Amino acid sequence: MLSDEQYRQKMQQRKAVQAQRLAERNREKGLIIVHTGNGKGKTTAALGMVVRSLGHGYRVAIIQFIKGAWEPAEKAVLSHWPEQLAFHAMGEGFTWETQDRQRDIAHALAAWELALTYLRNPEYRLVLLDEINVALKLEYLAVETVLAGLSQKPAMTHVILTGRGAPAALIEAADLVTEMTLVKHPFREQGIKAQPGIEF
Repeated sequence: MLSDEQYRQKMQQRKAVQAQRLAERNREKGLIIVHTGNGKGKTTAALGMVVRSLGHGYRVAIIQFIKGAWEPAEKAVLSHWPEQLAFHAMGEGFTWETQDRQRDIAHALAAWELALTYLRNPEYRLVLLDEINVALKLEYLAVETVLAGLSQKPAMTHVILTGRGAPAALIEAADLVTEMTLVKHPFREQGIKAQPGIEF
């Protein structure tokens, strides 16, 4: 165990290293952020960034590609920022519920066209494309189309793309990629259904 003096010296060294890193890395730019993987928490993490951006007074747009057959609780909470937030639930719910591929594709294309209006608008500092990775995985949208749209965003606009199965080309183009890893899930291991406040 370190003595108090050893600990102080170690933290001083660490502070100096961190100050040097910050001095060397002081650029800003709008990021392309991908949350993917089989674990829970992709949209939840993105919504944390949404709340943070709203707290800074930025304008934010959320387009949900798959969800939409129900009114998500987050929409009710976020409705307190009507001047800053545009929220669009464009899907019809889980694909195994809709069972109509052509209709699902049409909804995804409509959501993408709407998303483009926000991606191109410099007034929006953050755009969340929720579950778009699922639409890409199921080939409702072409990854080339999405990458072309992302290239049109203003320099300081951040974009978050969530959902399982993010394609390799999107991961390659992104600035920040987080993969949520499933370790345990109460539905699978214990037969516990989705619950308010946790899953929806």
